[in-house]
Amino acid sequence: MSNCINSGINKVYILTQFNSFSLNKHIAHAYNSGSGVTFGDGYVEVLAATQTPGEAGKSWFQGTADAVRQFHWLFEDKRSKDIEDILILSGDHLYRMDYMDFVQNHRESKADITISSLPMDDSRASDFGLMKIDNKGRVLSFSEKPKGTDLKAMQVDTTVLGLSRDEAEKKPYIASMGVYVFKKDILLNLLRWRFPTANDFGSEIIPASVKEFYMKAYLFNDYWEDIGTIRSFFEANLALTDHPSKFSFYDAAKPMYTSRRNLPPSKFDNSKIVDSIISHGCFLTNSLIEHSVVGIRSRINSNVHLKDTVMLGADFYETDAEVAAQLAEGRVPVGIGENTKIKDCIIDKNARIGKNVVIANSEGVQEADRSSQGFYIRSGVTIVPKNSVIEDGFII
Repeated sequence: MSNCINSGINKVYILTQFNSFSLNKHIAHAYNSGSGVTFGDGYVEVLAATQTPGEAGKSWFQGTADAVRQFHWLFEDKRSKDIEDILILSGDHLYRMDYMDFVQNHRESKADITISSLPMDDSRASDFGLMKIDNKGRVLSFSEKPKGTDLKAMQVDTTVLGLSRDEAEKKPYIASMGVYVFKKDILLNLLRWRFPTANDFGSEIIPASVKEFYMKAYLFNDYWEDIGTIRSFFEANLALTDHPSKFSFYDAAKPMYTSRRNLPPSKFDNSKIVDSIISHGCFLTNSLIEHSVVGIRSRINSNVHLKDTVMLGADFYETDAEVAAQLAEGRVPVGIGENTKIKDCIIDKNARIGKNVVIANSEGVQEADRSSQGFYIRSGVTIVPKNSVIEDGFII
């Protein structure tokens, strides 16, 4: 959304699948008429899968292309009659990009479809859809996550996209970012008539369209990270604490817009903070925070040690009287109790973690479902879900 706003794009639809209440709330607070973001004659509208008139049991989106197909009628109403191109974005990527440069390149080349792409090295290339291009940047073939000899066959001369010879030798692949511009008529034709059952852009529609349509690669040679998995979300958040960080939110010319919360400054009482980010409205007492991200309204009590942890904070405050009453009844308040040690963990909103708890996954378990005990483990990262309770003295 911030990239759209900074690029001057003010007609935005956000397609959501399920469990999207918190996302809907954030969008309403951050981008409504009172948010300070000006949309003029534009709009930001959330479109849920269940709003479509599909057959019973078939209304959930089956993939990215299916999601757009189910709302194809939006591009035929009077608000959309003058729209020439449609920009398709993913919601689980972290990057800063001027989309109008991308769209302008698409229009000047007279391409039917333009794919924003990254130069990529051998270590990660097989995780992406890769393109072969000619010396003008036209896409000749597209392969989704190739391996072995198929991977080697996708090597190209990336100097064509503007890389130096040294950069091109280190990054001989062109990977799709999953960010596309389509001519509107081409997109509707593909979704409704050419591939009416295709569910995904990257694995189905894009590879099948290469020979028939003029498809162009657009170079984006900057920070970009897909945060669609637990491990990548965890690592991208912690990477923000690096010196210097590869991605920064501190750009006055291209700010990241979010909800206005009007919270007080965080308060640190005899605590040590090392290579970490602490959000607004937190209370830290005699604690040690290392290489961690601590979210809004977090309450961290005496002798707590957080390391390599992403704590998302809380949606509300509990008063001192409420905290005292819960402790007197043997219940756990929101936040982290005394003498607790936590490492390699994601703590979701409003979690209640008691005293003398240890969360360390010292046995290196990669996958576990312990929802009855208030946690999961995914890709070696311990996850304490939203509103969960970890009782005093519990060890993970």
